[in-house]
Amino acid sequence: MKDQVTPEPESNGATTRAARISEDDDDDDGNLSSTDLSEMLAEGTKEAHDRAENCQFVKDFLRGHIKKEVFKRVTAALYFVYVAMEEEMEKNKDHPHIAPIYFPAELYRREALGRDLEYLYGENWESQISLSAGTKPYVDRIHEVGQKDPVLLVAHSYTRYMGDLSGGQILKKVAQRALKLPSTGEGLNFYQFEEIHSHKGFKQLYRSRTNELELDVETKQRIVDESNKAFGFNMMVFSELEEIGKTIKEEVQDAGFGHSHAEIMQGGDISKCPYYAAKMAVSGNPTHAVQLVKTLLRQMSCKLVLATWVAIFAGFTAWYLL
Repeated sequence: MKDQVTPEPESNGATTRAARISEDDDDDDGNLSSTDLSEMLAEGTKEAHDRAENCQFVKDFLRGHIKKEVFKRVTAALYFVYVAMEEEMEKNKDHPHIAPIYFPAELYRREALGRDLEYLYGENWESQISLSAGTKPYVDRIHEVGQKDPVLLVAHSYTRYMGDLSGGQILKKVAQRALKLPSTGEGLNFYQFEEIHSHKGFKQLYRSRTNELELDVETKQRIVDESNKAFGFNMMVFSELEEIGKTIKEEVQDAGFGHSHAEIMQGGDISKCPYYAAKMAVSGNPTHAVQLVKTLLRQMSCKLVLATWVAIFAGFTAWYLL
């Protein structure tokens, strides 16, 4: 795949590799070899990837079984991980094995996570979060490789960012629906890559850059091994969050009528408002009583309640007639 990159000037006179990839980018990765790093990573981390996807925390998340307090802790854990990784990427941005995959404008998540934490915790969010015991080994390892063996940052960057651009988009939809987060994106900025116009195209570009790194087979294998460690660190975080979730009281969501009052009234027809229909029904007007029944029948939960009352009434009637 041909890189479609438009360099943009930075304040220090250098250039940044700002990728502008449209939706119709070529989907052909070319003839990949089993010794290409992206292929080695895909094959060499398959088992670790499967274990991470099938751990109880992730399975519960995908089912929409996520408590808001746990989601807040997830966001905080990710914040510390990305702060560490992006600090080390910045320190090593001129390293020959980091420079080709250095895309701060497109990929960096620190600011996005900060906005999410402000939404979830409030303005003083920084004083309310701390590095947990389950996340600390992950953060420490990122700093260690950044300082002592920067080429291994390739593993951490690839594992996290490629995952965010793939499965992370599924988690975004699940979280938004399960936690009833605003459709405008508050609390989910982490999943929004505003400078990437095609996730598929950018992933192809990133894989291409990764495969072009001048590395011997031994170093490539060390990167694969480090990527497996990254999956292990992620599972440590998941395990900790799962245990925390067990200590938090189950949150009961009020299903209500399934729509907000504003959404119901958006069309301007007041007769569609269940609260208005109920108010008028008690006034004694049979027309409004019928309207209330029709309104309630639009809601599945109300249908069930109504069916139950009909069954009870029928039972009493049969008993009386006997």
